[in-house]
Amino acid sequence: MRIAMIGTGYVGLVSGACFSEFGTDVVCVDKDAAKIAKVQAGEMPIFEPGLDELVANNVKAGRLSFTTDLGAAVAGADAVFICVGTPSRRGDGHADLSFVYAAAEEIAAALDGYTVVVTKSTVPVGTGREVEAIIRRARPDAEFDVVSNPEFLREGAAINDFMRPDRVVIGTESERAEAVMRQLYRPLYLIETPIVMTRRETAELIKYAGNSFLAVKITFINEMADLCEKVGADVHDVARGIGLDGRIGRKFLHPGPGYGGSCFPKDTLAVVKTARDYGAPLRIVETVVDVNQQRKRAMADRVVAACGGSVAGRTIAVLGLTFKANTDDMRDSPALDILPALLQAGASIRAYDPEGMAEARRLLPGIGFADGAYAAMEGADAVVVITEWNEFRALDPERMRRTLKEPVVVDLRNVYDPKLMAAAGLYYSSIGRPPLAPAKEPTR
Repeated sequence: MRIAMIGTGYVGLVSGACFSEFGTDVVCVDKDAAKIAKVQAGEMPIFEPGLDELVANNVKAGRLSFTTDLGAAVAGADAVFICVGTPSRRGDGHADLSFVYAAAEEIAAALDGYTVVVTKSTVPVGTGREVEAIIRRARPDAEFDVVSNPEFLREGAAINDFMRPDRVVIGTESERAEAVMRQLYRPLYLIETPIVMTRRETAELIKYAGNSFLAVKITFINEMADLCEKVGADVHDVARGIGLDGRIGRKFLHPGPGYGGSCFPKDTLAVVKTARDYGAPLRIVETVVDVNQQRKRAMADRVVAACGGSVAGRTIAVLGLTFKANTDDMRDSPALDILPALLQAGASIRAYDPEGMAEARRLLPGIGFADGAYAAMEGADAVVVITEWNEFRALDPERMRRTLKEPVVVDLRNVYDPKLMAAAGLYYSSIGRPPLAPAKEPTR
């Protein structure tokens, strides 16, 4: 089979590389000639563990190629995947579908024989219907079907998520299109991956419903963490106690500074707007959106409190800038709310992130950067952990204490053992657990 991926962003590049690993001939298309040139040279536009090797192997095998020529890529393809961005639209929060619709128009002009046009971008209910109408108006003679096939890729684990997914969702009522999609995903049958065949509108909603539910779980445990601090409980024990209930499950019950990234913020906002438009408001999700945004802003207050009520004139070391570990994605990262608030409160900031500093330099003017975690902490009055990179978990508490000017650690991801931190002479503030004062007089 031969397929085309329109857009070489996160979804298009990862999905295209993985499909080629399955043995499918894949052409990835992007208007950005500079990006295509870099990918052809083996330089990935995103950080995703294992992606560079996966792309290189399949390019070498002749199954994966990159181009700016959409017409040539679409002509003769069995399926064409629309993988362009759908950012939140300014002013109202709806998903901006201009890139999706523009892609549909270009695809229409290039169709050659029966083709399945697949919306893989996260799109509101009804988008597939509009894509079909756009193509039909431009090419009433064309043979095609429009299918919804939402992605469920976690940044930092996307390749495994594609190769071993919990499920594949395919929205179509066309038997011909279903046959093409089943053939594409045939390698997953060997591991008995559930294939959810449904109507197009249902498939479109499944992605939004899934992300909204996970956002609810995250926000629930974050608010429960606040309660734990007030009553003297430990949120990790609470999470374990409820997570062992099979009806609830363990995942997404880890407290932190609020969710961010490319999916949850825009998807929850988009489904809220869609629900309002249809007269079926989602009150729970509306509250989650508000609470999450307030939480990210409140994290700066937590840092100020740990520093005795003021950070004016103090140097704050920051470990982690991306919205989560194993990605260079800064979109809606809690750091984008926390660091400007600390700067406004008079602090100087020295930050380190293994992959996110290039983007952070553009998004966070006024902060300094270090070459490593200990370099960021050198002489600082406090250190704040915002992202749970594995290399931060292995930091030596004794060395942290010797490196810091003041023994203050504000851990917004709960990556450290409170007892070990206190034993090293550090004042340790975490999420949902009582703060621990140093257990001994610190030495430098």
